[in-house]
Amino acid sequence: MSRQPDPNRRNEQSRQAIVTAAADLCAEVGFAAVTVEAIAARAGVGKQTIYRWWPSKAAVLLEYMERERERAAGFPDTGDLAADLLTQTTALQRLFDSDAGAVWRGLLIAAQSDDVAADGVRALLELAIVEAKQRLTKAQGTDELRSDADLDMVVEIIFGPLYHAWLLRTRPLPKAYMSDVLKLVFDGLKPAHVAR
Repeated sequence: MSRQPDPNRRNEQSRQAIVTAAADLCAEVGFAAVTVEAIAARAGVGKQTIYRWWPSKAAVLLEYMERERERAAGFPDTGDLAADLLTQTTALQRLFDSDAGAVWRGLLIAAQSDDVAADGVRALLELAIVEAKQRLTKAQGTDELRSDADLDMVVEIIFGPLYHAWLLRTRPLPKAYMSDVLKLVFDGLKPAHVAR
């Protein structure tokens, strides 16, 4: 008895092929030059297949970034705030240096004029901020972080330098960049009674 192909499996394979093709193209030619037609050709599907699942190329690339962020830059919780911040920010720096960085840069630029990109970028950033603040809140409870620290500001202080240097490309970032950033700011985040 011959087995019939599973249409759900085929659809998932097509979906992954589309997401991968979109990301590869974005890394190669930049966000602005990517078209739905080019994604379809690279993935070996029809253009309508893409529009069945996503309203635009930005939506396809946002799905890729959601997957990559979850895979490579989630927020750890080992009980050591300094180590967790270094692990997470170093992973984020590596992500920015990969093809995913080209995709994220393109989405950040597109978000200034594209509603789909803007909504998706905002959702991804909000998720990352919530995760960071949850870890920081726990650190306040274990006396690793000042209890009066404004956590939104702490997130900006920790992640702002990386985004600034990476987006503006002011200089090549050494591998130890985030280690150096955290050394500069971390003492100011410790409770006053903790020995320095």
